[in-house]
Amino acid sequence: MTPFENRMTRQIAKFDRFPGFMRQRLMSWAFGKVIKFAGTAGVSFDVVTSEEVVVSIANASKVQNHIKGVHAAAMALLAETATGFCVGMNLPDDKLPLIKSLKVNYLKRSQGSMRAVARLTEAQRQQIRTEPKGEVLVPVTVTDESGESPITCEMLWAWIPKKN
Repeated sequence: MTPFENRMTRQIAKFDRFPGFMRQRLMSWAFGKVIKFAGTAGVSFDVVTSEEVVVSIANASKVQNHIKGVHAAAMALLAETATGFCVGMNLPDDKLPLIKSLKVNYLKRSQGSMRAVARLTEAQRQQIRTEPKGEVLVPVTVTDESGESPITCEMLWAWIPKKN
């Protein structure tokens, strides 16, 4: 079976030639240039594979709310970024990913930096790769420095054929 390849996987593969300590920084910088809001917020791309995407954000003043925690919008940005990259890593180049809905429940005050982990099952990856259009609910967990989840999220992604 031939491994799946698309524009994103080919881009990620280019970072493999760099030493591990540089790879994550370069990847975060490059994706931050393309996805301007993520770059402005300082989203770090820690792990990017077709199965799992891990992104994080420091509790820096530029993303803080009035009580010095990570702003609600920055938490949602993390979840949206992680899930969107999971879909993007599996989407053929002739398809366009679209966020269809996002639901975020804020459960408690966050502590420190934040991390989002999105994962797709093999069945979900095959669905995204083979169906001409569709949608998938991408599981994501967002945690803070304490290891707790101050928010829960539902991210529904869709894809459609690109128009030429």
